[in-house]
Amino acid sequence: MRPPGRPKGEYRSAQHEGVPVTLRRKLSVVIISKNEAERIEACLRSVAWADEIVVVDADSSDATRDIARRFTPQVHDLPWRGFGPQKQAAVELALHDWILSVDCDERVTPELADEIQAILCSDAPNDAYTVPRRTFLGAKEIRHSGWSPDRSLRLFKRSAARFSDSLVHERVVTSSPVGRCRNYLLHYSFAGLAPLLFKLNQYTDLSARMMFANGRSCSIFDLTLRPLAAFIKAYVLKAGFLDGFNGVVVSVSTAVNVFYKYAKLRELSEERARLNQSGSSFW
Repeated sequence: MRPPGRPKGEYRSAQHEGVPVTLRRKLSVVIISKNEAERIEACLRSVAWADEIVVVDADSSDATRDIARRFTPQVHDLPWRGFGPQKQAAVELALHDWILSVDCDERVTPELADEIQAILCSDAPNDAYTVPRRTFLGAKEIRHSGWSPDRSLRLFKRSAARFSDSLVHERVVTSSPVGRCRNYLLHYSFAGLAPLLFKLNQYTDLSARMMFANGRSCSIFDLTLRPLAAFIKAYVLKAGFLDGFNGVVVSVSTAVNVFYKYAKLRELSEERARLNQSGSSFW
C-alpha cells in the first residue's frame, strides 16, 4: 500500500519502511539527456524514491536541466561522447555503488521500485540484474516484432560492472552472475512516426561510424538481403503481424534501419578511399 500523500511511483515501498537505514544499500539512479524537457519530468518522478539521482546533460537548448534541478542537485553538463561513454560518465559521478540506469523515455513502475528495494535489502544479492521493458509506439504497446520481451541489464554494482564504450547500442559489461527482475520498466519510445524516423537516422549514423571504426565493409548482400531478412524476422518469426499496423511500421523500420546503416557505412568507406587518393586526412 502506498504511503498517504506520496504520488504513485514516488515512494519507498511500505514493506521496507521498517528496515534500518544502515541495512539498506543506497541506490544512485543515472540518467543521460539532451533536449528532453517534454519527457524527463515523468521519468524523474518515477525514480524520486531513490537515494540519489544523477543527470548528465549534453548541452540541451531547452528546459531539460532546469526541470532536472527540481529533483536533484546532481545535474551535470558534459559534451556528448556517445551513449556508452556518456552513461559511464554518469555512473562515475554517482555517490553510491548500486546503480540503476534509466532513460528519459522510461518510467520505473511502483512494482519495479518495490522489487529493486527488496533486492537492496536482501542478504546476498547478485552484482547485476536485467530488467524487462514494455515498449509503446504512441499509445499502443508493441508486444511482438522483436520489441518484446525486451530485457537489458540496468541494475548493478558499479564496482562489478561498467558500460561499454559503444557509441550506440551500449550495454553493461560484467563478469558476475546476473539476476533477473520480474517487474517492468515502461518504455515510451516514440510518440509517433516522426520521432521514430528521427531516431532511426541518428542511430544509423552512429552504427555506421562504429562499424567503420571496426574495419567493417559493405557488400550488395548487406544492402539487399540483410534488410529483407530483418523484415522477415521481425514481421514473421517475431510475430510482428500480431501487432497490426504498428507491427508493419516496426518491422519495416527495422529493415530500413539495417539498410541505412550499411548504406552509410559504404558512403564512409568511399569517402575514405577518395580522400586517400587525394592525400587528405579522413578525420
